[in-house]
Amino acid sequence: MKQLFDLTGKTAVITGSSRGIGRAIAEGMAAHGANVVISSRNQGACDEVAAAINEACGRECALAIAASLSSKESLQALVDAASAMFEKIDILVCNAASNPHYGPLGTITDEQFRKIFDNNVLANHWLIQMTAPAMLERGAGSIIIISSVGGLTSSTRIGAYNISKAADLQLVRNLASEFGPKGVRVNAIAPGLVRTDFARALWENPETLKRVTAGAALRRIGEPEELAGIAVFLASDASSFVTGQGIVVDGGSTFGAGF
Repeated sequence: MKQLFDLTGKTAVITGSSRGIGRAIAEGMAAHGANVVISSRNQGACDEVAAAINEACGRECALAIAASLSSKESLQALVDAASAMFEKIDILVCNAASNPHYGPLGTITDEQFRKIFDNNVLANHWLIQMTAPAMLERGAGSIIIISSVGGLTSSTRIGAYNISKAADLQLVRNLASEFGPKGVRVNAIAPGLVRTDFARALWENPETLKRVTAGAALRRIGEPEELAGIAVFLASDASSFVTGQGIVVDGGSTFGAGF
């Protein structure tokens, strides 16, 4: 059964992987044999993570390439460089996202709203357009979008972000239907609150953290490493019959703790 999760010989491009959930996913995939491309806006941060992964793997399995979600040309350069280095891309993980607004939807500016959708939805669409054709030609590949339980619920503070994550879930369903006949799978992971810098505003305040965890079955928030296993599953042959799904990983927060 261990072979089901073997990623040896496969290459994964993971955006937003210099920290948090993206880094944990990159480390998990590398540990299961994959070559991983580390990408975020900061080249120095990417270099540090790639070096740490290479040391842990005992081989040159990680490549660092900075890219900006807001630039189609930058994302194309990322894909081109990854393909040139490792010959092919087998796995795409669209993890990077933006949320420049915290508050009611009535207070969001047009610029903030557009940035959320450009970075959280359109950039994913671009990356998939850039990587999917080669996967479809080979008849194999796994595309993973990191959505959020926010795409399934509501919020009075991060509403636009939640709307973008709901759009990502629908993007997954549509593309799964389009790509399925040619053997390429598309899935989403919908994390609950995880202890990352990105979500700091939601967990660093003790009162907010208490409210968030009170209704969760596990009574706590998640850690980045707890997302790595499900990403390895979706990237590997262990999930060969899974596509079009949004898998919730939230410690039981969306269904409630019961009484």
